[in-house]
Amino acid sequence: MKDNPQNRIKLSQLKILVAVAQQQNFSEAALTLGISQSAVSHAIASLEDTLGVSLFLRGRFGARLTPTGDKILTHASEIVDRSEAILKEAALSKGLTSGQVRVATFRSLATHVLPAPLVAFQRQFPGLKVRLNEYDDYLKVEQALREGQADIGLTCLPAGTDITTWDILQDEYVVLLPDSDALPQALTWELLAAQPLIMPPVDDLMMRPVYEHINRLGYWLNVVNEIKTDATTVKLVAQGLGGTILPRLAAEPIPDTVRVYALPIPLVRHIGVAILTEGLQPPPVYALLETLLENLGG
Repeated sequence: MKDNPQNRIKLSQLKILVAVAQQQNFSEAALTLGISQSAVSHAIASLEDTLGVSLFLRGRFGARLTPTGDKILTHASEIVDRSEAILKEAALSKGLTSGQVRVATFRSLATHVLPAPLVAFQRQFPGLKVRLNEYDDYLKVEQALREGQADIGLTCLPAGTDITTWDILQDEYVVLLPDSDALPQALTWELLAAQPLIMPPVDDLMMRPVYEHINRLGYWLNVVNEIKTDATTVKLVAQGLGGTILPRLAAEPIPDTVRVYALPIPLVRHIGVAILTEGLQPPPVYALLETLLENLGG
């Protein structure tokens, strides 16, 4: 049987199939792909014609996969992922003898998370340089990506819709109290609410989830001092001037004279690696991205 070019499935059609399935809407898929809605409709219609099956149910509700379409989507997604992996491998084989990657993050991640993967990256690609910029909140990390001041960011999740992220770790919020024989083994909300606390400012983005978490449960903190610098706060707790609540990474290193508790109902912040979704990244950026995900992605 001769191969008919008109019956060949195109990679572009499979990418559009995946996008429509994700968005469940032809127009939304078109916006995501940066093409016209008519191009999306034509690609899906052509693919259905080639396969001889219906892939989507169309109606006022949008576009929903048929049972057959759902099965085909599994294979299409794998093909699309494989094709992107092929392109990435080709990119990684070029241009990795020299260059620079700019990384934006905040202090606790730069201190406690990045050193090991950066060492691994430097050993593998000795000709590439990493420039690390630290910011005092994660929105500035995202801003650095958008303004072209950074190629890769390590930031809190979720990020903006124009940024692609990979979740790499969870950083638990912990309570630090001056060590005392009077302290119990486990902390209650009532005991925490009674403690004099040294906290970052209430408008600090890092701490906003903590206040919302505790207030939602009907408790309020007894904040006696507001200090922005994590290291200073931990030192004051060690001196017995009050307790605090911080992400564990921000609190490290924790002195021996400080008692560490989990919140009675735990709370974590999700940390991710981020790049601009529509950015055209050079090979060194992909090389560092792969190193970060291999070392931090679990």
